[in-house]
Amino acid sequence: MTQAELKEQLKAAMKAKDAVRLNVVRSLLSAMTNEAVAKGKGPDGVLSNDEVLTVLTRASKQRKDSIEQFEKGGRPELAEAEKAEFSVIESMLPAQMSRDEIVAATKAKAAELGVTDKTGVNKLMGMLMKDLKGRADGNAVKAVIDSLFA
Repeated sequence: MTQAELKEQLKAAMKAKDAVRLNVVRSLLSAMTNEAVAKGKGPDGVLSNDEVLTVLTRASKQRKDSIEQFEKGGRPELAEAEKAEFSVIESMLPAQMSRDEIVAATKAKAAELGVTDKTGVNKLMGMLMKDLKGRADGNAVKAVIDSLFA
């Protein structure tokens, strides 16, 4: 997903009169403008694909957290609205790896780095997250590492 593709989705959402998608795309474009300004690129600056992925991932995590908080607070109607936005954002993110794929990648990286016990887990986690950036959730990777080196 690039900023240009997101702007095209904005036009498509307007034409389709899809209010949820329109609101999500507008908020993402706003977040990307804020990110560009924060990076010193100015409001018209173009973000790299990694920076766009970071903004999308951050928005996804915010929606997940909101859903959890609304459900704990007994506000299912607000949770449903967040779930609709979350599904739109998830469709823009790259496909997430399955647990089996994460286990395979973890074992391969551990063998490559020579990690055999808990002492090298932090190094393994850092290198693995660099390799799997955007394709695997950090909590899932941590859970796999913990299960392998427990």
